[in-house]
Amino acid sequence: MQARPRCESCALPVPAGVTRCGACLREPPAFDHCLVAVAYAWPWTRCLAQFKFQQDPGLAAALAELLAAAPGVADALAQADLVLPLPLSAQRLHERGYNPAQLLAERLAPDRIRHDLLRRVRHSAPQRDLPRVERLRNVRGAFAVDAARASALQERRVLLVDDVMTTGASLGEAARALRAAGAAHITAVAFARTDPA
Repeated sequence: MQARPRCESCALPVPAGVTRCGACLREPPAFDHCLVAVAYAWPWTRCLAQFKFQQDPGLAAALAELLAAAPGVADALAQADLVLPLPLSAQRLHERGYNPAQLLAERLAPDRIRHDLLRRVRHSAPQRDLPRVERLRNVRGAFAVDAARASALQERRVLLVDDVMTTGASLGEAARALRAAGAAHITAVAFARTDPA
């Protein structure tokens, strides 16, 4: 797995020597840093479809191992106080039977994972078929921090885990909720990132 240069803020490909893309310089995302293992392309699209939609949670261990080996992820894990999987809505969790992001997070840092802090409070249409503007609108207000447990986030370094990042809308909205609750630093990690055509 050969690493390609990626924006440290959103993980989109950038030319060698560039650390942050123009879009992130103009409008930084809600998270501080973003890391991914692979581009969302063949053969990973097929593998992730099997993991997410064809009831094959057994792939989590291998995918988490590849993610942990991606540039920067081991350091981010070592610095994180808390590891939070991006939550699914209750309806989506019922349909799928498991949360792929949670399975990855459990394998990345079983001693620091928290399932009880970040919640998906609104079900929305699947993001995969929506254009960027609709994705942003689709997840607005979809995440919240449990008010009774928000103090656990105060001044903490959080690693926010997802399986696939397309535009970053879901991770960004979740990061806004974490930031509002007092998280000091948020690193988003995803196994795969959709790159521009």
